[in-house]
Amino acid sequence: MTMESIGLAPSTLVFIVLGLTLAAFMWGRFRYDLVALAALLGSVMLGLVPSDEAFKGFGHPAVITVAAVLVISRGFERSGVVDIIANQVLKVGERLLLQLLVLVGTVVVLSGVMNNVGALALLLPVAMRLAREHNTSPSLLLMPLAFGSLLGGLTTLIGTPPNIIIATYRGNITGENFGMFSFTPVGIVVALAGLVFIVLVGWRLTPKRSGQASTEEMFDTANYLVELKVSEESKANGLTLQQLHDELEETIPVLAVVREDNRRAGYSFHGVLREGDILLLEAGPDELKLLEDKVGLSAIAEPEEDEKDSDEADSENGASQPSDERQPVDTEGLQLIEAVVRNDSMMVNRSVRQLRLNQQFGLHLVAVARDGGRLKQRLRDIRFQTGDVLLLQGSENEIADSLATLGCLPLANRELHLGQPRKLALSIGIFALAIIAMLFDLLPAAVAMSSAALISLLIGVLPLREGYQAIDGPVIVLLAAMLPVGEALETSGGAEIIADALLRFGVEWPIIVSLAGLFMLSMLLSNVVNNAAAALLMAPIAASLASGFDVSLDPFLMIVAVSASCAFLTPIGHQSNTLVLGPGGYQFGDYWKLGLPLSLVVMVVAIPAILWAWPL
Repeated sequence: MTMESIGLAPSTLVFIVLGLTLAAFMWGRFRYDLVALAALLGSVMLGLVPSDEAFKGFGHPAVITVAAVLVISRGFERSGVVDIIANQVLKVGERLLLQLLVLVGTVVVLSGVMNNVGALALLLPVAMRLAREHNTSPSLLLMPLAFGSLLGGLTTLIGTPPNIIIATYRGNITGENFGMFSFTPVGIVVALAGLVFIVLVGWRLTPKRSGQASTEEMFDTANYLVELKVSEESKANGLTLQQLHDELEETIPVLAVVREDNRRAGYSFHGVLREGDILLLEAGPDELKLLEDKVGLSAIAEPEEDEKDSDEADSENGASQPSDERQPVDTEGLQLIEAVVRNDSMMVNRSVRQLRLNQQFGLHLVAVARDGGRLKQRLRDIRFQTGDVLLLQGSENEIADSLATLGCLPLANRELHLGQPRKLALSIGIFALAIIAMLFDLLPAAVAMSSAALISLLIGVLPLREGYQAIDGPVIVLLAAMLPVGEALETSGGAEIIADALLRFGVEWPIIVSLAGLFMLSMLLSNVVNNAAAALLMAPIAASLASGFDVSLDPFLMIVAVSASCAFLTPIGHQSNTLVLGPGGYQFGDYWKLGLPLSLVVMVVAIPAILWAWPL
C-alpha cells in the first residue's frame, strides 16, 4: 500500500495517523507503547516512514540516554543516596507548610539529577509516613509532591525525557546539542516559582480526602486476622490448600498452617490438612461463615479467664497445655504492607490468578483500594490498574523483593536502608565523572550516561538484574516508535502546515503571542499523551515556526521542552500523576484544580525567562 494508491497527500496521511494515535492514547484501552508501535508500523505501510529506517529509533541517542538515566537513578536508590535525604525529611515538624516546603523542595532537587518518576517513588513512602504520624490527609501532600517532581525535571538535561529529546533534536538541526545545564537558568526560575506557588497557595486547592491516613481506615482490617481449627469431622480434613480453595470456590488467603507448634507459611505448605491443624488467615464475617458451612472450619474459642490461669499454673508445674486451649498463633515474620501499582508493573490489567501471587511470590492479597475506596468485588475477579493500592501480606524477609519484581511501590512499613558507604561514594563519583565529561564536551550525553550506567553495573553498585528492571520498557518503545513518526510529520510537510497556521494567526501580534500559543498547544497535548510523545511531535512544529519568523530556533525549542513537562491537568498526563492517584484518593477531575493555576504560573514565568536566557 502506497500514498499514490490511496490518493492522499503525505501530510494528510500523517495527520490521519497522528489523529488516530492521539485518540488511542486518550481512550486508554491499549498501552501507549503498543499504540506508538502501531502508529510506526502504520506509517511504514503507508510509505510515510522508509522501511529500512523504521526501527532506527531504538538506537537513537535520546532513547539510549533515557535508558541509561533510568539505570543510574536506580543505582542512586540502591546505594542509599536518596534514603539519607529521605531520613532527614522525616524529621520535619508538625507544620503542614514546612512539610510541603521540605518534601516538594527535596523532590525538585532530586528530579534534576535523576529520573523524576524515580525521585517521586522514593519520597512517596516518606510523605505517607509523615501524613500518618501527624494525622494529615495524604491528599494534601501527594499531588504537590508529584507536581514538584515534574518541575524539578526541568532543571537539567537528564531530569526528564522531553529535555533529552529537545537537546538531540537541536543537534540534528544545528549540529550542536543543548548541554547538561543549558536548561538550568530557565528551569530553576520556573521550578522556584512553582514551588513558592504550591507551598503558599496551591496546596489549598487540592481536595482533602478523609480516611486515607492509615491502612486500618482504608481497608478496615483490624478484626480480620483469625485462627481456624481442623476437626475430625471437618470436610477440610485430608484436603490440600488448593483443594480447599476449589471447594470454597473462593481464594481466601491462608497465611500459615500450624501443626504441633510448628508453623509453615501458607504458600510453602504443600501437604494435606490433618485433624488438629490450625489455619491462620485473613477473613471477614462472610468468609468465616463460608468456611464453616462448606468445609467445617470454625474459629478457635478463646479460653475462659480462670482456665487460662489454671493452664499457666499447670505449665509451671510441668503439665502440658491442652491443645484445645492453644495460645494464639505467633504471627511474627508475617508482614502486612500497603503498596501502589506502578505504571510499569507486570500486574496491570492482570488478575491474582494470572499472576499466581501466592505460588510464585508468596504474597496474599487482602484488599484492593481504587480512587480512595476499598473495592467490594471478589479479589479473584479484580484486574489491577495503575495507581491501585493493595493490602498484601507475606514473609517480611521476602516481601520487599517480591514487590520490586512485581513493580509495586511500598507505601507503609517501609524501612529506610542507608546502603553501604563505599557504594554511596562510588555512585556519586561515577555520576560526577559523567557530568564532567558532558560539561567539557569530552563525550556526548548518550555515551557519558551509558558509560556511567555500565560502570555502576560492573563494580556492583547495582546488580545486573536490577539494572534491566530499572529500564522502563514501555517508555523506551514509545520513544523509539514515535521518533520516526515525528520525523514523518516534518518530512511530509505536516509540521510546516501547522506552523503556517500559527504564523497567520500571529502575524499581526508580537512573537510572544505565538510563543504563548505554542506553549499552550504543547502543554495541552502533554496532558493527554506521554510528555515524551508531546515533545517529539511539537519539536518540528517549533522549528518550522522559528523558520517562518526568521528568528533563533532555541527559544522555540525551550518553549516545547518546558511546556511538554507541564502535564498538571490530568492523572494520565504523566506517570508521576498516575502514581499518586490511588494513595491520595484523588478523582480524575481533582487535578486541574491545582494543575490549571500552576500551569498558568509556569507559562507566565517561563516565557519571559526563556526570552531572557535565549533571545530571539
